[in-house]
Amino acid sequence: MTPNHVSLIVPGSIDTRTGGSIYDRRIALALRARGWSVDIEELDDSFPHPTPAVLGDAARVLAAIPEGRSVLVDGLAFGAMPVQVEREATRLRLIAVVHLPLADEVGLDRETAARFDTSERRALAAASLVVVTGSPTIAALERYSVTRDRIALVEPGTDRAPIARGSGGALVNLVCVATLNPGKGHDVLIRALASVPSRDWRLVCVGSRRRDPPTADRVGAMICAEKLQDRVELVGELDEAGVAAAYDRANLFVLASFRETYGMAVAEALARGLPVVGTTTGAIPDLVGDEAGLLVPPGDDVALAAALSRAIGDAELRARFAAGARRVRDRLPTWDDAAEKMATVLELAEDG
Repeated sequence: MTPNHVSLIVPGSIDTRTGGSIYDRRIALALRARGWSVDIEELDDSFPHPTPAVLGDAARVLAAIPEGRSVLVDGLAFGAMPVQVEREATRLRLIAVVHLPLADEVGLDRETAARFDTSERRALAAASLVVVTGSPTIAALERYSVTRDRIALVEPGTDRAPIARGSGGALVNLVCVATLNPGKGHDVLIRALASVPSRDWRLVCVGSRRRDPPTADRVGAMICAEKLQDRVELVGELDEAGVAAAYDRANLFVLASFRETYGMAVAEALARGLPVVGTTTGAIPDLVGDEAGLLVPPGDDVALAAALSRAIGDAELRARFAAGARRVRDRLPTWDDAAEKMATVLELAEDG
């Protein structure tokens, strides 16, 4: 077996602009920069709802990997193919990369959640190790009987970025970077903004409108119903340059997520010195703390409206939080830090 050789299996294109895909891609790039050979295998993008034909393709991908190799498998796929990973568990060192347990996705019906729970429990029992990308997931895996000694925390890195220049005037530019789906809370954000007394603000929502059309349609209808068309823009998915430009024009980052594993977009905002108004989920409280923004419980649009009103209406408060964000940015882990931790996990798997 070639030293420092690992396979990475992902659902769909690794270039997809979602948090999980960005994590997988950046880990692969950073491992390669450290001398690892990383073979990337892309499965069908229907995971975690694969058809029998898609599962057959996944089985062939696993079977083609040389015996004894360590294999990182994104949790969106790993938890949905227990039979396939069980079949290869004695031949390969399978490492599940769990961003969020499948059954914990916001908006699932009870039957689907129960099916995911059973499937992922079975799959994780076959994993040599489980990598989690945020500390809250460690506790979430307790119900799957994954012992702490089989879990490794490898949080995402964050690129250093220029300080955002903002609007350059009295207008407060808000930016939200998140795919439009039930878990990101765009509807809560729109309701909250509709009750903010000040009208001296504009919101740009960056994120795909195609991955969950019903949510995108509902949010669009809410914007019209609240008569916020002149203040809220859903610009869809942007490339890296477009996202960077949206951050640069912003004075304040906003996110109303119901559930996050880590909060990569929040970290990106802090890396640009942007104050944050968000929710107390995932690692966001640890990232933002008391010095870089205001956090409220997920789903509480009244509390979110109050926080937004304070941040939008008080330039001195925003300046204080922006100064705090600039301090936080210097403490954020890099992707090289993340790759170092992942390399340690891979070496542990080989030693084990």
